[in-house]
Amino acid sequence: MSDNERSGPTGDDELSLPKATVQKLINEMMPDDVICAKDTRDLLIDCCVEFIHLIASEANEICEKETKKTIAGEHVVSALQALGFEDYIEEVDEVFKEHKKQQKDRDKKSTRLENTGISEEELLRQQELLFAQSRLKFEAQQQ
Repeated sequence: MSDNERSGPTGDDELSLPKATVQKLINEMMPDDVICAKDTRDLLIDCCVEFIHLIASEANEICEKETKKTIAGEHVVSALQALGFEDYIEEVDEVFKEHKKQQKDRDKKSTRLENTGISEEELLRQQELLFAQSRLKFEAQQQ
């Protein structure tokens, strides 16, 4: 997507990061005796948004050159390298690998039910049986 395609009701002026989250990050990074002014925080947010925009634009160009329609992590790493941010690549690679691992683990958890080998009808029957047993137990306690 070129810069010309970005114009419209949701222009770059509306892009930002959550102020409370950025403030929390600043507080975690700074010594306890240092206070960050709100205008400094806002400037930092603007810088972060601009950095993200720069990396995303470069990654998009790389993606388009490869005739891909989706920006992948590899495109972001290539963008960092192309823009001279080689110092970040090692850490970004580590975070990216950890993200892929978490995604794979999440996918495994979501398919656990599918791997039980029990049909949906059987699962519903078992659920209804458990509800009936619970109802009987509850009614017995009420008497």
